Amino acid sequence: MKEMSLIEHLEELRTRMIAIFAILAVGFAICYGLGESIALFLMAPLKEALGDQGKIVYLGLLDKVLAQFQIAFWCSILLTSPLWFRQVWLFVKPALHDKERKVILPFILAGFILFWLGVSFGYFIVFPYTFETIMNFGVQDIQATLSYRDYLILSSKVLVFLGIIFQLPNIMIILGFMNLVTKYSLKSIRRYIYVIFAIVSALLTPPDVVTMMALWVPLVLLYEIGIVAVALIVHPYLYRKYKGSEEVIAE
Repeated sequence: MKEMSLIEHLEELRTRMIAIFAILAVGFAICYGLGESIALFLMAPLKEALGDQGKIVYLGLLDKVLAQFQIAFWCSILLTSPLWFRQVWLFVKPALHDKERKVILPFILAGFILFWLGVSFGYFIVFPYTFETIMNFGVQDIQATLSYRDYLILSSKVLVFLGIIFQLPNIMIILGFMNLVTKYSLKSIRRYIYVIFAIVSALLTPPDVVTMMALWVPLVLLYEIGIVAVALIVHPYLYRKYKGSEEVIAE
């Protein structure tokens, strides 16, 4: 661990902030230039579900411009995340011991992978099932007119939300290392967590059992993966640290 003065810390922070700003600025410019392609990519599941039953329109004069700015902003953050997060890591790294670096780095990598798994799950599974269900619900002989801007904002938020939700196993492991949960406590509240997942799934999906289950089942699997991870990773670590103390392995 390298010792640095306050001035050196501030200078290092300024350097990293400038680098992050530059990365995001370049990412924004690239994403803005590709705004139309990104928007078409996001709209593909909805267009496929709509078919001839409706169309996507923009309702305000500036809707397309504002939507493209918002798409560029969020996409620049997401797509450049490996680069700007590396700058954050380089700022934090000198303050950590070698053992701490080895512990933290796997969580960063796992979190990044889980985030993109969540985004992919939302785009390729949740969106098609949800849109298809909505289009086939109720009266069929009517046309849908959907807001271009509203859809892009909603779809972006949903994808980011699912990316965060998929961090569940990572969060459970971190809580385990903090000695706030154990595999026993997680198992004891399993039924209540499943009910909460069911409520969340019902709120985020159309009133259709199949679509709701398409979100509920992955959440349950993530929770079970988290329990297994706590049992296989956290418990052996805490056992070695506290030399088998009953405090660590008890319910």
